[in-house]
Amino acid sequence: MKKFKNLEVVILAGGLGTRISEESYLKPKPMIEIGGKPILWHIMKYYSNFGINNFIICLGYKGYVIKEFFNNYLIHNSDHIINLKTKTKKSLNKVDEKWKITLIDTGKETMTGGRLKNVSKFIKGENFCFTYGDGLCNVNLEDQINFHYTHKKLATILAVKPPGRYGSLNIKNNSNIVNKFIEKPQGENSWINGGFFILNKKVIRLIKNNKTAWEDEPLNSLSKTNQLMAFKHNGFWQPMDTLRDKNNLEKLWKDNPPWKIWK
Repeated sequence: MKKFKNLEVVILAGGLGTRISEESYLKPKPMIEIGGKPILWHIMKYYSNFGINNFIICLGYKGYVIKEFFNNYLIHNSDHIINLKTKTKKSLNKVDEKWKITLIDTGKETMTGGRLKNVSKFIKGENFCFTYGDGLCNVNLEDQINFHYTHKKLATILAVKPPGRYGSLNIKNNSNIVNKFIEKPQGENSWINGGFFILNKKVIRLIKNNKTAWEDEPLNSLSKTNQLMAFKHNGFWQPMDTLRDKNNLEKLWKDNPPWKIWK
């Protein structure tokens, strides 16, 4: 994974999260916990598994919560001996993470494209990863990144088929007998934006200002000029849009989380 060590990951973490307001009224959506850790932490652990440890996090709504989490990360994830008499402190163990984290306030009302544009000066490489702070998957990032390098277009988007929201019943003709039940089948047979991108830095030129949504003009422009390639993923993918989604991810974490590929 050494060839990816200089890649940076830009993570959007500034939205309001209105559809999961049961928890987001207290904290930014990426700080909502799965298994006792923010979903943002899970995303970062996932990238780190592929040797990508340089994170640029776009803050906005209640960004101070994320700043406080990482500023106190070493304290909360280590054991300590604190001697108040001598005013000394000693850590008994070390945190495994090799992360370099850049935390940038990109504005409370800024759209997704504007947030990316506002952190562009911190992106040093020609190519970088870009994702939302509220979705998990088990795509092989090494394969997706190599795909991006091979086709030499400006952008690679993860294409996924969304899971269904409800169980599906197959009922026999002219009867009420259920002969097949599928729990949360895939939705319509169409590919959608999975939220994990590999981008050339030139795409930032397509973003006008803070009011530009990445999903509108920039992506449309890339597709019209044949500069957007899809990397298809048929495996696990799950956004955390609602409390129902959060509870589903919590259940998966307790059972066998498909995105937990780190040791």
